[in-house]
Amino acid sequence: MNDPSHTYHAIRQTTLALCAPLEPADHELQAAAFTSPAKWHLAHTTWFFETFILLPNLKGYRPFNPLFEQLFNSYYNGIGKPFPRDKRGLLSRPSLGEVLRYRLWVDEAMQALLADTSLWPLIELGLNHEQQHQELLLTDLQYCWSVNPLAPAYAAPMNETKFTHQEISWHEFGGGIHSIGYQGNGFSFDNEGPRHSVLVSDGAIASRLITTREYLEFMADDGYQRPDLWLADGWAWVQQNAIEAPLYWRETHDGWRRFSLHGDQPLALDHPVTHVSFYEADAYARWAGARLPTEAEWELVASKQAVVGGFQESAYWYPQGAANDQSLQQLFGETWQWTSSTYQAYPKYKPAAGAVGEYNGKFMCNQMVLRGASCLTPVAHARASYRNFFYPHERWQFTGIRLARF
Repeated sequence: MNDPSHTYHAIRQTTLALCAPLEPADHELQAAAFTSPAKWHLAHTTWFFETFILLPNLKGYRPFNPLFEQLFNSYYNGIGKPFPRDKRGLLSRPSLGEVLRYRLWVDEAMQALLADTSLWPLIELGLNHEQQHQELLLTDLQYCWSVNPLAPAYAAPMNETKFTHQEISWHEFGGGIHSIGYQGNGFSFDNEGPRHSVLVSDGAIASRLITTREYLEFMADDGYQRPDLWLADGWAWVQQNAIEAPLYWRETHDGWRRFSLHGDQPLALDHPVTHVSFYEADAYARWAGARLPTEAEWELVASKQAVVGGFQESAYWYPQGAANDQSLQQLFGETWQWTSSTYQAYPKYKPAAGAVGEYNGKFMCNQMVLRGASCLTPVAHARASYRNFFYPHERWQFTGIRLARF
C-alpha cells in the first residue's frame, strides 16, 4: 500500500457510500439464511480489524463492546462460537447508529497502527475482505428486496448503450504445460497460489458471455424439461425446486421480466444472462454443443488480456453487453463466470497460521470455481488468478456463462 491511511479510509468510506441510498430498515433485512443484513456487513468488516489487528497489536485497546466478538464473527471457530448465521436478521440491536459508532471507534484506533509496516499484510487482507463484503452487501440486499411486491430499486437505470446481437467467435489457445496462480508483488488471497504447472489441452474459448436472448432459446427448446442436458444433481435440484428460469425472472402476460437493483425491469436481451447456477450453466453448455472452461484454461487466456469491463466503480449495477465485434471480451467484470473446476487447494498450498487461516482453506470442498469479476466487484479484485467459489446450486450472485470447446 503506497499510502495505507488513505487506502484504509477510502475503502471504509466506500462501504458507507454504498449504504447511502438505503433507509434504516433496509439495513435489517435477511430474507434467507445465505444472505446477511447490510448492518451485519457493516459490523462484521469492522470486527475483522478489531479482532485480528487491534486486540493483538494495540496496547491498551478497549473493545467497543465485548459481546460483538460473538455477534459479528462469521465462521472463525478458532476464536469462539459465532452467532448463528440464519438469525442475523433478528439482531435489531445494536442499532444501525451504534454499528456506525462502532466503525468510527475502530477506525480511530486503527489510525495508530496504519504506519506499522509489519502489519500491512494483515491490514491489506482486512481491506480486501471488506471489498468482498461490499459486493455481498449489494447482492444480499437485492435478494432481500426481491421478495417485496413493491420491487424496490437501489438506483435508477443509467442511459445504457444499446447492444446488438453478434455471433460468437472462437479464440484458440494452445495446449501444453502452463503455469497458473498469482505472481507479482501486489496483494493476492492465499487460495490464488502457489503458482504451479498444469497440463492444458488445445481448445478454444468463446469471445463473449452468453446473452439473455440466447438463454431464452435454451428455455424455448425445453432446456429445463430435458434430463439429458443435466447432471444428476442438477436435474434433482430442478425437480425439487421447480426451477424454470434464472433467479429473479418472472413470467407475465407480456413475457418474462426480471428483478434487479433497478427494480422490476424487462429482460435485457443482449446483455449477459446472469443469476444462473452452475447446474444451469453446465446444462446450457451441453445444449449449445460446448462445455464450460476449466479454471486453468480461463486463466491461461485471461492472463494475456487487459483488465477491462464493468465493475462496482462503473455504477451500472447490472452487467453490460459486448461490443459489436469478434474480439475476446467480457473476461473481467459484468458477471462471474462458472468453470468446470472444483474448488480445491493448489499443490503445496498451506493456509496461514491461526484463526485467520480459516479465511479460505476450510471451504475447499463441494464448491465450484468462478473466474472474472462482476458488475459489483471492485476493480482492484479483477485479476487473472482470482478464484471465487460457490456451491453449484447458488445463483444470487451475478453469475454468468462463457463457453469453451476442444
